[in-house]
Amino acid sequence: MKILLHCCCGPCAIYPIKQLKQQHLNITCLFYNPNIHPFKEFRRRLHTFSEFARSENIEYTVDDNYGLVEFTQKTVFNEKSRCDICYTMRLTKTAHFAAEGGFDSFSTTLLYSRYQQHAHIKKLAEDLAETYTVSFHYEDYRAGWQEGIDMSMDQKMYRQPYCGCLYSEQERYDKRLRKGKIL
Repeated sequence: MKILLHCCCGPCAIYPIKQLKQQHLNITCLFYNPNIHPFKEFRRRLHTFSEFARSENIEYTVDDNYGLVEFTQKTVFNEKSRCDICYTMRLTKTAHFAAEGGFDSFSTTLLYSRYQQHAHIKKLAEDLAETYTVSFHYEDYRAGWQEGIDMSMDQKMYRQPYCGCLYSEQERYDKRLRKGKIL
């Protein structure tokens, strides 16, 4: 079975790829993440992902267009819905690419993170699978959370400290925000 795996970054791809390889699936990865800010962070994550995919002999496709303008146009004044907007952007492109590329199914490394809205991602992907008439391959990769972290550290991969968007960057570093004093 040919599967297209949307990848948000190298470290989050480790465990899902390991699981898919164990199922003897023909894996192609898609790096498409218009949410990542700033540009240097985008390039660093892309570089880390590409190095990992090559080391695993995984075929991959990269949308290396820095999508900050499109992402911010959709999220400005919709900050509370930004994650849904982001998931929709990335998974719509993945489902469309899978359907157009003749893949049997698609999945995403977003299902690996404990910090993402797992049930929402699953439902969105299922809906997109119907829309694009391509199967959604569901697995809960969170069981391998620590294993993926350990493996990425063993490989000395760059591990980003926040989800990717400028809002998550502020949430990560602005102590006033974490204490509920701003916004």
